[in-house]
Amino acid sequence: MPPDLPGHRTRADRFDDHVLAAVERLERRWGPQLEGTEFAVEEVPPSHPAPWEHGGVPLGRYFPSDVGMPARILVYRRPVETRAVDDADLAELVRDVVVEQVAHLLAKSPEEVDPHFRG
Repeated sequence: MPPDLPGHRTRADRFDDHVLAAVERLERRWGPQLEGTEFAVEEVPPSHPAPWEHGGVPLGRYFPSDVGMPARILVYRRPVETRAVDDADLAELVRDVVVEQVAHLLAKSPEEVDPHFRG
């Protein structure tokens, strides 16, 4: 398929677009507080859960800044994709995962971070 057609983009590319859209939306409201925060996508979470994670596969993670490392938010593509029923649902789920992780970063509730959070 020619590279200028939408079908040329992979599922991973489209997922990255959803994450980017979610981040851009939050940056309009929380830009100064998110400055320096890195957002990334990984295929799956590591096989060993973090000590605070209970039950189920995480959809995302927030890592606070540390010496020489900025705060980081990861979204795990495959676990999120398996929970979505279609592309619109995927976009909403990605947005909610990003909102939840940003809420951890800002020490706020997800509803404060984004009034459209559906949980």
